[in-house]
Amino acid sequence: QVQLVESGGGLVQAGGSLRLSCAASGLTFSRYNMGWFRQAPGKEREFVADISSLSWTRRRTHYVDSVKCRFTISRNNAKNTVYLQMNSLKPEDTAVYYCAAEVSGQYEHWGQGTQVTVSS
Repeated sequence: QVQLVESGGGLVQAGGSLRLSCAASGLTFSRYNMGWFRQAPGKEREFVADISSLSWTRRRTHYVDSVKCRFTISRNNAKNTVYLQMNSLKPEDTAVYYCAAEVSGQYEHWGQGTQVTVSS
């Protein structure tokens, strides 16, 4: 059974930092592209960042424009974990953050999410 478990969310003041983690089990982690998404109250879920699987000879990352230069996605295949380092947080970053595992163009597996709240 595939499980993705996010952690590291919480309440932080604007300008602060948080590091989210997503621990994966039940899948060959290194074969999956991994992504972070978020959903704010009353809004649709949006893509935040992704990172390519081990199959890429050169690790690739992508970010939504609103988080570029503030967020960094990384992964540790030995620990089956993907991270999202979030710096210079803004109130508009407040959302539930989800990690997801993608293969063959589809995000097949999702975590339950972790709440991030940024106060002004």
